[in-house]
Amino acid sequence: MSDVVTALNGASWDAGIARVEGVPLQGMITLRGDFGSKALQAAAEAAAGVSFPDVRSAQCNGDSGLCWMSPDELLVLCPYAEVEAKVSALSDALKDSHFLAANVSDARASFRVSGPHARDVMAKLCPVDVSPAAFGPGDFRRSRMAQVPAAFWMCDSDTFQIICFRSQAQYVFDLLKVAAQPGSEIN
Repeated sequence: MSDVVTALNGASWDAGIARVEGVPLQGMITLRGDFGSKALQAAAEAAAGVSFPDVRSAQCNGDSGLCWMSPDELLVLCPYAEVEAKVSALSDALKDSHFLAANVSDARASFRVSGPHARDVMAKLCPVDVSPAAFGPGDFRRSRMAQVPAAFWMCDSDTFQIICFRSQAQYVFDLLKVAAQPGSEIN
């Protein structure tokens, strides 16, 4: 049996205006259901150990969290080693509900862009206003990053975390490096 590794096996780059790095293995669960259901909210909160997120927001604490993906879809983040147990716990808690809980950890790749010019990098690639007045820590968006779908949120005032399909990891990493080239700050 092969060892589990991230899509780009720990790739990082910091020769420009921001640091671009692959995130270590991350447990990710797609949870779909009725957000008005107290059972779904409680199960999601128990799985991630954080409060249920508002629309277009992420509630994260370390490698655990809940990200609002759409009106009936959450991305549940957890330590990679715990993902199967979390899917099982969600399934048990929601067995009397209409829901979907699927482990998507190995189908996704995750990156961080950090530094005082991280917003510049993201502004070049996504049709989203990432100015401090419009987008801050905890804000979350599903959008396009150049030619691919991506989701991202701010962990703190200088750090974005990005999720894309694993098959697009090299493209996204290269795209982020190009957008972070030395001297490419937005004035």
